[in-house]
Amino acid sequence: MSGWIAGVDGCRAGWIVARRSLEGDRRIGITVVPRFEAVLDGAEPPEFVAVDMPIGLPARIGAQGRGPERLVRAHLGARRSSVFTIPSRAAVEAQDYPTACAIAAATSEPSRRISKQAFMLFGRIKEIDVLLRKPTACRAPAWRERVFEAHPELAFWRLNGERPLFHPKKIRGRLHAEGLQERRRILQTSGLPPSVVESLPPRGAGTDDLLDALALLLIAQRLRDGLAKSFPHPPGQDEHGLPIAIWA
Repeated sequence: MSGWIAGVDGCRAGWIVARRSLEGDRRIGITVVPRFEAVLDGAEPPEFVAVDMPIGLPARIGAQGRGPERLVRAHLGARRSSVFTIPSRAAVEAQDYPTACAIAAATSEPSRRISKQAFMLFGRIKEIDVLLRKPTACRAPAWRERVFEAHPELAFWRLNGERPLFHPKKIRGRLHAEGLQERRRILQTSGLPPSVVESLPPRGAGTDDLLDALALLLIAQRLRDGLAKSFPHPPGQDEHGLPIAIWA
């Protein structure tokens, strides 16, 4: 593809990538890659990437998370629980769950531990964090200017006329048909072709992962067009200069 953008979501086999050409027929391709670096690697890097993973890790965490979490939850109604509270950088960098909990409790106000579900995300968070902090090769762009934190439920809220969704995508860990159809309808109303929205996900990803990646692809398009909004605005920064904001 010559000139492209991407929406990226974590999945069972790594990362599901919905990428769209910015030239020619503007076709959309769906792939699964094992490491986030593979999204950026290649002779022609993406112009914008919207990814469902925290970027920017403060040294301490306040009452309702890093800041973006509190602002985003206010818009999501019953879907607000899908936005996890991410702990401090030191907790994310811990090597095991008990240590991460101890550090999280010591670096949060009020003191709080972390869930096992949140801990399982830390490896993915660190993949992106390392790439955005390391010196960039001469041939590549400054990734922190092209890779943006997003969240699928906030993306669907924005695409749905800033209205929360009625149905969850899963109930008790199982895909929820009404929730999937609601999301498909929003994606098609937003201009994505039914052949893509109704397609089967690649091996290693679920149907919900595919729909989330497509929603993030539309946020990447808004980022490129200058139409996306950050929560908060302007974004904060962590001690490494990484932005702390969720975009939609």
